Amino acid sequence: MKRFILACLAGLVTWLVVVSVINRVLRVSLPDYTVAEHTLQFTLAMKWARLVMAIVTSIAAGAVTGWISRPNRWAPLIVGSVVLAMFLPAHIAIWNKFPVWYHLTFLLTIIPAVLAGALLAASGNRDLKERWSTTN
Repeated sequence: MKRFILACLAGLVTWLVVVSVINRVLRVSLPDYTVAEHTLQFTLAMKWARLVMAIVTSIAAGAVTGWISRPNRWAPLIVGSVVLAMFLPAHIAIWNKFPVWYHLTFLLTIIPAVLAGALLAASGNRDLKERWSTTN
């Protein structure tokens, strides 16, 4: 149970850290991004950058969750669900400020991306175990 809770907390913290780092990179690399953040007047490129940021962040969170929880398949699902639950009210509140495709892409990819990250971690753990067992 401790491992499960640690995995979930680590996945959520990973999500926050990775999204913060990538968002800072976007602020530096995309002209007018910082201004657009305050007004929510993102260009198409900025919207896609934000969607990619969310997917990469969710994969990273899933990988950390899956790596820590190893045998527990529920932890990544819980992390993805919590992230979705955190963002659902915000997206409902700003529904009219963005196109529907943007909201649906963001919201519908969170859980699958977290689960994909967990699968990557699981396959990485298996590969490491196989390599380790063949060299010993």
